Amino acid sequence: MSEVNQDISKRPNSPSGSGKVILAGAGPGDPELLTIKALRYLQKADVVITDRLVSEEILTNYTREDALIISVGKQCSKGASTPQSEINDLLVEHAGSGKLVVRLKGGDASIFSNILDELRTLATHQIPYEIIPGITAALGAAAYAAIPLTARGYSTAVRFLTHYKKDDLNESYWKELAQTADTLVFYMSSEPLDHLVENLLQYGIGADKWLAVIEQATTPLQNVYNCPIHEYLSAKRGSHYVSPTLIIIGKVAALHEPFQWLPDSHSKENYFAPVAPRTAESSLKKYSYADSAET
Repeated sequence: MSEVNQDISKRPNSPSGSGKVILAGAGPGDPELLTIKALRYLQKADVVITDRLVSEEILTNYTREDALIISVGKQCSKGASTPQSEINDLLVEHAGSGKLVVRLKGGDASIFSNILDELRTLATHQIPYEIIPGITAALGAAAYAAIPLTARGYSTAVRFLTHYKKDDLNESYWKELAQTADTLVFYMSSEPLDHLVENLLQYGIGADKWLAVIEQATTPLQNVYNCPIHEYLSAKRGSHYVSPTLIIIGKVAALHEPFQWLPDSHSKENYFAPVAPRTAESSLKKYSYADSAET
């Protein structure tokens, strides 16, 4: 029998009366990219603590009607954010009272998230947990933009990076990124994109490298902006993109145009609307509603 169908209070590694926390990835946007295992836990969960970058359809259709939905998240550069300490406290509060809690993260549970802080908290309080992987934004965006990240003859490796701070990479690392044949995938990097491109050009990135900017990947509002990287600044300098945005740089990015299968939406609407709490509204007023870290 699957553990999801067992009585969580009878698990041998659980403290008496303890609940359990499921740290699960919801995928990059399309609700049908949710895994079956995550779906089964959502259907049983007493409490769902969710990032903003989770499809509303998942929370509306795939959870119990009486489940408590708590929206939390983080935003790197603007707006209010829920402190990680408060998220940790929520996990302890609800699981400690014997409830099954799903901590639902956009994309994959472990890629550019604060899962380590949450794992430490759960371990300290001896609260049982599981980690369920999800389709991370890089894989979802690449598939829905028809960009095979390690296409034969184009790239043999792929790197997941972030550049939301202008000083987070040193000179030697920029030079290595510019010269590598690896496909580069940048999370949380749309705002400093001009700076990112300027650095790669300064350190000699090849004219055969392309850049793809993918807005709201895998959703009905997806848009892809695609060009040779040496042409980006003259064509798109100063552009602003709808969050979440993913950036793919490398020879493989040129494959979007000949193989595109999902038309651009040409919309600037936001797919990820703020999630309204379903029950116990008064208990949620002290928590912020903001963006997930995986953008």
